[in-house]
Amino acid sequence: MSRLGTLGGKLYRGELSYDFVGRRKFWYGITLLVVITALAGLGVRGLYLGIEFQGGAVFTTQPSAPISIEQARETVREASGRDARVQELGSGALRIQVTELTTEQSGETREALAEELGIEAKDLNVELVGPSWGDQMTTKAIQGLVVFLALVSVYLAIAFEWRMSVAALVALLHDLIITVGVYAIVGFEVTPGTVVGVLTILGYSLYDTVVVFDKVKEKTQNYTKQTRYTYGELANLGINATVIRSVNTSVVALLPVAALLFIGSGLLGGGMLKDIALSLFVGLAAGTFSSIMIATPISVDLRLRQPDVKAHDRRVLGKRARREAAGEQDGADGPAGEDTGREDEDWETGAGDEADGAPEPRAAAPAGATSADVPRPPAARGGRGRGRASGRRR
Repeated sequence: MSRLGTLGGKLYRGELSYDFVGRRKFWYGITLLVVITALAGLGVRGLYLGIEFQGGAVFTTQPSAPISIEQARETVREASGRDARVQELGSGALRIQVTELTTEQSGETREALAEELGIEAKDLNVELVGPSWGDQMTTKAIQGLVVFLALVSVYLAIAFEWRMSVAALVALLHDLIITVGVYAIVGFEVTPGTVVGVLTILGYSLYDTVVVFDKVKEKTQNYTKQTRYTYGELANLGINATVIRSVNTSVVALLPVAALLFIGSGLLGGGMLKDIALSLFVGLAAGTFSSIMIATPISVDLRLRQPDVKAHDRRVLGKRARREAAGEQDGADGPAGEDTGREDEDWETGAGDEADGAPEPRAAAPAGATSADVPRPPAARGGRGRGRASGRRR
């Protein structure tokens, strides 16, 4: 078995554990920094909307056009008074895009470009898009996004609970902001392909989040029937059980998308291929991060506000404190619900605290801290053990 597979098996069984939930404030800080950077790029540079959203004209020259990109820009500026976005395609042809052109202006620009190229105006390919059609595209894109988020909220609230639904929406909003912010920073054109890519990565991010939530739900559904783990620790076990799967799935998905973005757009000239590839690449990476570092920690934060969860965590931490005071040693570590000795009885009946016969001290450790945060010294040689009562040996 590979090292990564061995690591994944140990994380799944609880033999190794990284405290994602206990360190959630650190991940919140990173998320806030990235989101602020994306919003700053969006506010400073803005999005470059394609002609599908603004209206305008696209002129496509013949392969190996006898003018340069700068000459094409200058010709368009003189004919229409507007700046052109010129891109060289893989065949050597030029794609000249000018937004917000009227029919009259597009005709004049076409004639000027044809004269510069030394061809008839009718031989220069042109596509015209009216501004009203662009407004309809924008409206439909926003409507599709709103409907998608509404259906996602209802599904998660039914399949899991409303707290997980809220956490998933925050994660999806994080993915959306980062993807849009990257488009603004790098200056890529926003086309219908971009919208398709954004909706696709939101669906992928939701899938990854649901996989993590399902395991967290499995780990925490009987949290009151045991006194070994706090609620946050059980949720953290659920994340660790799925983290390798999420990473593997994301890497496999990112490789072909990276090929589209860096190889396909470079060799084939880009166009819509480049627009959809960038949104997929950024969104897949952001979705993997948010499903592990944002969605579950936020849902745990919301659950920790409940009185029953607070009471259970105080009971667990209080029991640990009494063990430390008595110099006792915990049972063998293992996945939640699979401990040996007296903890098995606690998981099934929840009666471990009453059997101690001592009042529960108020816990000083924060809820959600992992068991690794509380030191456990070995039992004293002459003290009472857990498996045999004191007295003369028979």
